[in-house]
Amino acid sequence: MSKPAGSPEPGSKGALEEGTVFTPKFDADGLVPVVVSAAATGEVLMLAYMNQGALTRTIETGEAHYWSRSRGKLWRKGETSGNSQRVVEMRTDCDQDAIWLKVEMIGDAACCHTGRKSCFYRAVPVGGSAAGVTLRWVDAERQFDPETVYGRPDDAKGR
Repeated sequence: MSKPAGSPEPGSKGALEEGTVFTPKFDADGLVPVVVSAAATGEVLMLAYMNQGALTRTIETGEAHYWSRSRGKLWRKGETSGNSQRVVEMRTDCDQDAIWLKVEMIGDAACCHTGRKSCFYRAVPVGGSAAGVTLRWVDAERQFDPETVYGRPDDAKGR
């Protein structure tokens, strides 16, 4: 089968940016960053990482799987908390070194291991001095108690 006229050469920058072959670029640790947003609202929920195994499981099942850097293992979002993510759409950026998932939250609608809807519940003020910056709480209401769900709060990271 011949390639369409004007198609970029396989493996070229043009193929990466303009082609239709999904060839994610993993970093030196074998990971690719993943930005996760709510499909219904566009709200950014979390930043996570996938290795090849997590990416494959996500594509095959339609449920978000990630690589836990702190625990050094593959995990399905919600396997402990019950707050899983059904992937509505997966995108990659222009040079295929980042992934964007649009998800539907299943469960208490909490994405963060702290029990909040989003991991991004504190705002950093901009336009002033960068010294001694004080964070401002935004949309920080807990949807569940992480100690009840995970046992110890420290054990909750990445679940």
